Amino acid sequence: MTTGNIESDLIDVLRRRVGKDEFAAKPSDWFYAAAQTVRDRVIDHWIASTRQTYAAGSKRVYYLSLEFLIGRLMRDTLSNLGLTREMERALADHGLDLAAIEEMEPDAALGNGGLGRLAACFMESLASLDIPAYGYGIRYVNGMFRQRIDDGWQVELPETWLANGNPWEFKRRESAYRIGFGGEVVETADGSIAWNPAELIEASAVDTPVVGWRGKRVNTLRLWTANSLDPIKLDAFNAGDHAGALADQVRADSLVRVLYPADSNASGQELRLRQEYFFSSASIQDIVRRHVQYHGDVTTLPDKAAIQLNDTHPAVSVAELMRLLVDNHGLEFDEAWDITKRTFGYTNHTLLPEALESWPLPLFERLLPRHMQIVYAINSRLLREARKSGVMDDDSISAISLIDEGGERRVRMANLAFAGAHSVNGVAALHTELMKTTVFSDLHKLYPTRINNKTNGVTPRRWLQQCNPGLTATIKDAIGDAFLDDTEKLVDLVPLAGDSTLQERVAEVKRSNKVALAKHIKDLMGVRLDPDALFDVQIKRIHEYKRQLLNLVETVALYDQIRSHPERDWVPRVKIFGGKAASSYHNAKLVIKLANDIARRVNADPSVGGLLKVVFVPNYNVTFAERIIPAADLSEQISTAGMEASGTGNMKFALNGALTIGTLDGANIEIKDHVGDENIFIFGMTAEEVAQKRADTYNPRELIEGSPELHQAVEAIASGVFSHDDPHRYTELMAGLYDHDWFMVAADFDAYAAAQRAVDRRWEDAASWRKAAIHNIAKVGWFSSDRTIGEYAREIWGVL
Repeated sequence: MTTGNIESDLIDVLRRRVGKDEFAAKPSDWFYAAAQTVRDRVIDHWIASTRQTYAAGSKRVYYLSLEFLIGRLMRDTLSNLGLTREMERALADHGLDLAAIEEMEPDAALGNGGLGRLAACFMESLASLDIPAYGYGIRYVNGMFRQRIDDGWQVELPETWLANGNPWEFKRRESAYRIGFGGEVVETADGSIAWNPAELIEASAVDTPVVGWRGKRVNTLRLWTANSLDPIKLDAFNAGDHAGALADQVRADSLVRVLYPADSNASGQELRLRQEYFFSSASIQDIVRRHVQYHGDVTTLPDKAAIQLNDTHPAVSVAELMRLLVDNHGLEFDEAWDITKRTFGYTNHTLLPEALESWPLPLFERLLPRHMQIVYAINSRLLREARKSGVMDDDSISAISLIDEGGERRVRMANLAFAGAHSVNGVAALHTELMKTTVFSDLHKLYPTRINNKTNGVTPRRWLQQCNPGLTATIKDAIGDAFLDDTEKLVDLVPLAGDSTLQERVAEVKRSNKVALAKHIKDLMGVRLDPDALFDVQIKRIHEYKRQLLNLVETVALYDQIRSHPERDWVPRVKIFGGKAASSYHNAKLVIKLANDIARRVNADPSVGGLLKVVFVPNYNVTFAERIIPAADLSEQISTAGMEASGTGNMKFALNGALTIGTLDGANIEIKDHVGDENIFIFGMTAEEVAQKRADTYNPRELIEGSPELHQAVEAIASGVFSHDDPHRYTELMAGLYDHDWFMVAADFDAYAAAQRAVDRRWEDAASWRKAAIHNIAKVGWFSSDRTIGEYAREIWGVL
């Protein structure tokens, strides 16, 4: 591709599709024209990839996820096609800056946290490794929410990312399926079973191309949108019932409006289950239809399709595939069950029992009566197999049952996914081992070879090359460009980590990124940051187990120490927080308010002399992460040991030269093993020690009162020092630390504070810090999603 033909195509698109000439076009018009110009080039690669797959009869991977946090696509697509410079020049000829045009693109509101970003990285790596794949999810109109901070409080507003259309997507009206809810199951005249749903909704496909590195392959992200079969009841409308005439369409629209609607009430729970079945059924119907169309015999499905369930949200797919095989294709139950197990893989992402989805049995049976029958039939086989195994007692058999009989009867979706898959994987070495001894201990006893580990990874294209071009160029100058195609080649930096010239260049890039972030935060929030200070960053979903509270309490303790001992040589710090709290999660939202209350007090206090600044950035998303991560010096990965499955932010930060302060949790352990003990700050209890302390009589009050720094900080927060307008705002939150401290904030505080002072000492030795930063960059190439996907492909899916 040359600049000339991109420029001519750009103008042609601007005139013929946007309806503007280059003299009247606004920046949004130029963005749309540029996106369409790039998309036109993607289409040829997309069609070629699809033809190649069909011609070769290749096995496909189908990745089902309720989230795909893909972020902006312009920069990603241009980079992977190698067209960035050409587009820059074409726009520059019209006085336009590509970076400014890219800013016109909204973040796709298709996810919230690590689960969705992992799915996006995996889709890009699947294409980069030339593996035929589809991603399946929901095309959310309003996402989870757009976060605004009003007087320090989180306010949830609808995302409007589709307000001006989406230039990357293609509507596939021919790919539409009917999704049923409710009704009854009857026996037909020929003795077969038929489900007669009381409600039918149509799922329609909307496709987005996913471009791999160097355009090697273009795969498809297929998202479902919902429509009523009868969008308006004219008789009701003409009778004056205008709202009632549209009720069915409104009901359908509710399925694709919001990610994770609050489920603290019965209607919210029902909507979530409807969402999950809606997208699962549409996806499984699409997979089976495609297989039959091109391969004929449904019994060969496991040979041509590998379906991966990303957490428990699509677990109902197991029952849906069974329904299609038995009811629609006439297979015997045992044969259908064998096909199902050989087709599915299941990835678990949490050890929190409350996060392993389960549904009230009456709700499940009312919405999905045929699936309830199938779940019972699967459970019957599972429990009989367990009884015959001779290794299961009554308690173990009860634990593996798909139906929780303790109290309110519930359908256990994680157990269904485990039973219906030939592979169940964790996402970090520790997480996988804990799966075997905690949440799935009894199922592991029955199926001892089913659990395996696939440590997460991140795509180096977005999280190094695109978000940090300065560092990428510096690395290329130092070791050549082989790492662009094989991230593990970054290890060639190891012998150069002590080179003062390279250290200076890497430090210059880091400072430039910090200057850019400081300017952005100043423009956005009016807060001035010193780019020469240590940028200490914790950006992730707000949850008590991720322990933003531990960070904040230590921040207050540091604030007190700086004021009490101004004679000491304190390291200037900027504490940067970001993340969303679930709408109904009271304590998480209170933590956000606390962060902002602390920021207001600290940032206005002249006694700290600029030695400490605190910032909570609003509406943290992929684009904000792309600004923050390259500018970070210290990466906060401080979850309670044994509770974080993996984490991927830890990998992104290290890849961009930040040092990690963290617990021995999730992938932190493997990062430590790769970068070395001397290049990471590890503190706190292990997962085993946390479990033991919980089992023993843990007295957090004694710990708090025995730690002067902790006690002073907790009492300051509890007494209203940071909440003058409501002195009791944080009383209950702090009382929770005294009373039970489930997340071990008090237990780990002193170790965390000591690790932070070790960070200070290392920072003061610039050469040592820079050497450690380069060592991190060099040794975390292993944490590429290309490596992860390669392991899935060889060991689970059988496609490499």
